[in-house]
Amino acid sequence: MATQFSETPYTAQREALATYFDSTARQAWIDLTSDTKVSGIRATVRAGRDEMRQVLLGWLPHDLRRTRVLDAGCGTGALSVEAACRGAEVLGVDVAAGLVDVARERAPSFTGHGRIHWRAGDMLDTAFGTFDHVVAMDSLIHYAPEDLVNAIEALSERVTDSILFTFAPHTRLLGAMHKVGKFFPKSDRSPAIVPVDETELRARLARIDGWSIARSQRVSSGFYTSHALELVKRG
Repeated sequence: MATQFSETPYTAQREALATYFDSTARQAWIDLTSDTKVSGIRATVRAGRDEMRQVLLGWLPHDLRRTRVLDAGCGTGALSVEAACRGAEVLGVDVAAGLVDVARERAPSFTGHGRIHWRAGDMLDTAFGTFDHVVAMDSLIHYAPEDLVNAIEALSERVTDSILFTFAPHTRLLGAMHKVGKFFPKSDRSPAIVPVDETELRARLARIDGWSIARSQRVSSGFYTSHALELVKRG
């Protein structure tokens, strides 16, 4: 039975993210994911995200023809486009409708053998069907460990080959920032990035029947630190 989400911390955070990325952060995110010159701090984040995207794309098969890929939290669509150019049928989904509109506008008219379908919504929506691969790059970093793993478990029921995702690894700096951030009113800050202990996360992921952790890689670039894990279907 699929994991169900109704009025839960997951849905509350999902709606907060949709509001934030469609309003306060929309232009900043557009600039960050373009060739527009950005500040030194944001430049390190851009470089880190570019590196992480290449790590995740490198974990996918080079030839993605006849495969269906879910870009879960597609943002402005860079990963979706690269996967489509390798032949995949990609579903790019994001809770922020405004960013999906930007992705649609930026996408090239020709992507080789692949194609992209853009949708605004919840990556866990079962109406999106089944996939060979799921990639969730930095789209689960705002969720508590339990909600993150619940989301991965829900996705696992609709994936045949691999799930690639990133989490915010617990470091002294990120842990301190997260703790201090809780003292400020929510209206004054962006949705918090939740630091996750890797050992604890691996233990939680072990409960997902039929799946194993394969590759693992951390990317650190200035103010950007993210850790990627690959889950593969056993047997």
